[in-house]
Amino acid sequence: MVQGTRQWHEKLPFALLGYRTTVHTSIGATYYLLVYGTEVVIPAEVKIPSLLIIVEAEIEDTEWVKTRLEQLALIDEKRLMTVCFGQLYHQRMSPVYIKKVNPRNFEVGQLVLKRILPHQEEAKGKFAQNWQGPYLIKEVLSKGALHLTDVEGKITGIIGNADSVKRYYI
Repeated sequence: MVQGTRQWHEKLPFALLGYRTTVHTSIGATYYLLVYGTEVVIPAEVKIPSLLIIVEAEIEDTEWVKTRLEQLALIDEKRLMTVCFGQLYHQRMSPVYIKKVNPRNFEVGQLVLKRILPHQEEAKGKFAQNWQGPYLIKEVLSKGALHLTDVEGKITGIIGNADSVKRYYI
């Protein structure tokens, strides 16, 4: 274990190796397997050979190349399996997420405030306003998109997401 916080960079490669070689439940595989098409051989097995290393060491070069090409051919299949695992994980997790979501329905003619995001020009420091408006909803588009105008109707063409607006009460 590293003593102090100044030597964390010395243990980072070991932490990354552990993360990349752990089976993730969302995809059902390791990241190493998806990238290289084979399971990782830990450094201890290189110095103390396991049965897998001994078997690979005794085969001829041509057979090793042949098996390696077969492994590379199976990478696409393993990646496809990972996509299926990801979709199954999404199906299992989406009902849990949907339970916690409070749907917000907006109607044409409602007044809303629009959030000022950090990358916008209006975000000028720590004490600046977080919301701008009020705006009038001109049109409700699909998937939570809103077409906004200012209250006087002078500025049009403002499109906002339902996640970045809130109702304005007079």
